[in-house]
Amino acid sequence: MWTFATAGRVVAGAGASEGVADLVAGLGRRVLVVAGGHADVDALAGGDEVTVWRHRGEPTVEDVRAGVARAREVRPDVVVGWGGGSVVDTAKAVAALCRGDGDVLDHLEVVGAGRPLPADAPPVVAVPTTAGTGAEVTANAPVRVREHGVKASLRGRTLQPAVAVVDPVLTLGCPPDVTASSGADALTQCLEAFTTPRATPLTDPLAREGLRRAARSLVRAHSHGDDLDARTDMSVAALLSGMALANAGLGAVHGLAAALGGRLGAPHGEVCAAVLAATTEANVRALRRTDPDGAGLRRYAEAAAVLTGRASARPEDAVAWLRDAAAALGLRGLTALGLAGADVPEAARAALAASSTRANPVALEQGELEDVLRASA
Repeated sequence: MWTFATAGRVVAGAGASEGVADLVAGLGRRVLVVAGGHADVDALAGGDEVTVWRHRGEPTVEDVRAGVARAREVRPDVVVGWGGGSVVDTAKAVAALCRGDGDVLDHLEVVGAGRPLPADAPPVVAVPTTAGTGAEVTANAPVRVREHGVKASLRGRTLQPAVAVVDPVLTLGCPPDVTASSGADALTQCLEAFTTPRATPLTDPLAREGLRRAARSLVRAHSHGDDLDARTDMSVAALLSGMALANAGLGAVHGLAAALGGRLGAPHGEVCAAVLAATTEANVRALRRTDPDGAGLRRYAEAAAVLTGRASARPEDAVAWLRDAAAALGLRGLTALGLAGADVPEAARAALAASSTRANPVALEQGELEDVLRASA
């Protein structure tokens, strides 16, 4: 048995963002816009009952608290998240908590109390300006918890946006480094959602198509930021990755990223990219040892064929392709991102406890995850 959930409505394509004001007007009068630092929200900001709250960076507990406090003053009928994936996640978290009276830590997984989110929340309109997380269609919001050195998630149906507006035109001004890190996240999400044992017949086509689009266009979008076709491919890949991961799960790459993100403060997509090839290699090696004729290796072989364009590709060819892509994108290793050798054992332990790791195609042990981290330096 499987289920499938996504945003209530998806509007996608070049120019889709031009209709956001009308979509928002249909949901309520009092509007809180959670906007990225450079997001152009003039089309929304002119209303008498529109409040714009600017946010930068990946959300922390403190950021969410500040946003919730502002929202409780405004009492919005609808919340708009207009910016990168982190901005969209912040908007979702603020909307989910603003009509309750609790704190974000009451509801965070792992390091918080993990209580269910309030049942009542204003609808969210998500307008991503980067192509990466797929947050516009997911029912979770990761939050950085500095004192614990980890990222943990809020999770629940009220985090699912009512409307996702995916306009690749909004990504044309995305800088190359952000294009690389966010695009690497979309690629990772497609690969992990495709290779997890929790994949379903509904998520497989999404993950496969997202992987295909990212494989052909990520490096091109990075090198030629004004290429609308490449930008469109990456926006669609990110959207599909969000749909797939929300319904199939992820794997050890995101388990490691959750453990490292709170420690390093580096862009999530770049952390994923740093460990992606080594984690894939560890998974393939473990599967060859434990289940050489099983579905896991067949999945990696199919993914390798999509990435390389060669029907005869082997799982190991996916590893080589991923390493070459990271180099072409100029993505940094973990040492450059700030990971010290002494932190490796604790980061591996934290990754073992992460919810994403439980969906990995094969169980990796502490020592194997430590090896992945060292190989990703």
